[in-house]
Amino acid sequence: MTRLRQTLRSASDLVDAGFVPSEREDAIAEVGARYAVAVTPAMAELIDPRDPADPIARQFVPDVRELDMTPEERADPIGDHAKSPVRGIVHRYPDRVLLKIVGVCPVYCRFCFRREMVGPAAEANLTADELEAALSYIRAHPEIWEVILTGGDPFIMSPRRMEDVSRALGAIAHVKIVRWHTRVPVVAPERVTADLVAALRTSGKTVYVALHANHARELTAVARAAIARLVDAGVPVVSQTVLLRGVNDDVDTLEALMRAFVEARVTPYYLHHGDLAPGSAHFRTSIREGQALMRALRQRLSGLAMPTYVLDIPGGHGKVPIGPDYLGEDGTLVADPAGILHRTDGACAP
Repeated sequence: MTRLRQTLRSASDLVDAGFVPSEREDAIAEVGARYAVAVTPAMAELIDPRDPADPIARQFVPDVRELDMTPEERADPIGDHAKSPVRGIVHRYPDRVLLKIVGVCPVYCRFCFRREMVGPAAEANLTADELEAALSYIRAHPEIWEVILTGGDPFIMSPRRMEDVSRALGAIAHVKIVRWHTRVPVVAPERVTADLVAALRTSGKTVYVALHANHARELTAVARAAIARLVDAGVPVVSQTVLLRGVNDDVDTLEALMRAFVEARVTPYYLHHGDLAPGSAHFRTSIREGQALMRALRQRLSGLAMPTYVLDIPGGHGKVPIGPDYLGEDGTLVADPAGILHRTDGACAP
């Protein structure tokens, strides 16, 4: 394992760390010129450079296949732009909005569905005037019950700025829930300070954190301590995971991840089917493969540890559950977790 103090941000950094062979530096630099690169010390420490299939490296170290686009892939796979009435706001569902407040992340996932919109060169960070316009939109729409802060990764902001945003949302009476989407507790756990936790609670609203992690190895001792600082302060944490070929597309790996979440007091929430992000075909599974994995998980895990398998319908049409169906079409037969059919009225199965 590699111990580093600085985030790796270039092909040459990755070569120096032993994560990319020197003969591939130019090719990886070409990927980095298209899509942002960042591997934090916390994640670099987990990568085994001797393992060509290392699941942590696969998530963060660029791959030349990212330059290959398939016909169905799109720059905005889930239709953020189509549902954005003002800069920084995505209003896809009646009772909630995304507030995309920053365009940078501590790490850049190689499968990111917003990869065309984020990075150091992105113009996605809201100015003071743009943030005020976004907040004005929320104020003007009393149907908005929940605000989901995302980006980029909003935990990259300073606690002072997080507190300012929290106070502004706290002053909007019809907003009841404030949810923060982040990878920080696992990829940069040192950022989860007492000041950051206090900033989350400034709004006076019900606050949730949605934590993105894809492999149990990400939930290190220091990551679990960061999660504990949130949960112990009364901030519930739920999980988000992307189903990724070569990272977690087998039942043993998913089972270990979901158990690790629950043991860390993180409630499994969503298992996302891979989006049609540019250059991400090598990560995507089929929906049938995902459904088979969910069936297998149901045989191994309690309901407390089961995520919901979902698809963000391409083009901005919303998120829907796509897990396996256990009930027959006429409602008289149901399959148990092992796939054996039974009658719903308790009579003997056919």
